[in-house]
Amino acid sequence: MLPIRDTVRTYSFPTANTLLIIIITIIFLITNFLPENGYFTLVSKYGLVADRFLSANILDISNHPLPYVTLLTHIFLHGGWIHFLSNVWTLYIFGDNIEDRMGSKRYLFFFLLSGMIAGLMQIILIPGSQVPIIGASGAIASVLGAYFVMYPRARVVTLIFIFFIPWFVKLPALLYLGLWFATQVVYGLSNLGIDHAAAIGGVAWWAHIGGFLFGMFFYRLFIPRVHPAIERHRQDHELTR
Repeated sequence: MLPIRDTVRTYSFPTANTLLIIIITIIFLITNFLPENGYFTLVSKYGLVADRFLSANILDISNHPLPYVTLLTHIFLHGGWIHFLSNVWTLYIFGDNIEDRMGSKRYLFFFLLSGMIAGLMQIILIPGSQVPIIGASGAIASVLGAYFVMYPRARVVTLIFIFFIPWFVKLPALLYLGLWFATQVVYGLSNLGIDHAAAIGGVAWWAHIGGFLFGMFFYRLFIPRVHPAIERHRQDHELTR
């Protein structure tokens, strides 16, 4: 199932979401054209490695901060065109609605914090892995989790193939995202105790699960009482009086 667009109206330009997509795209294009050994060196250094992170000494963080820095840097690295395109496309479709309700600054903090928490979820559940975790999908899963709760009546225009024939259908967001999350849980449970490299498709399923749950249950902490677009309209009105 490929999401094409959603039916939720936004009232402001998604500044933070657009900035995230631009940064992720630039980093991907730069790393994509690195020599193979240079790419793997970069990923091994700035990807989130469970074994390295869990064995780091937090008391020595000032001298060896890199294991903790990778909680953030791994979000902006991607492993290939499909990985990259699927992430930025999903972020483009769903992220603007969450930013619209949170406001740009809160949304940006929510996204980055979600990505770090999703990464922690993966390394806690698969603690012995020495394979770098990379990608924004954990943070994007939090966006999906927040969307699941915030816009239950939304529809997602989805491309599906039935006997190789493309069909465009409007699926309820609860159904579309519910099926997506259920898939992550099934694969995640089947990969418990398996190294990330040997997991199905090499996907960090528990980062997706952790991110989605964080978005579902903690999105309210990032929602201002007044809609940011309404507040901006009020302030602009007062300035023009």
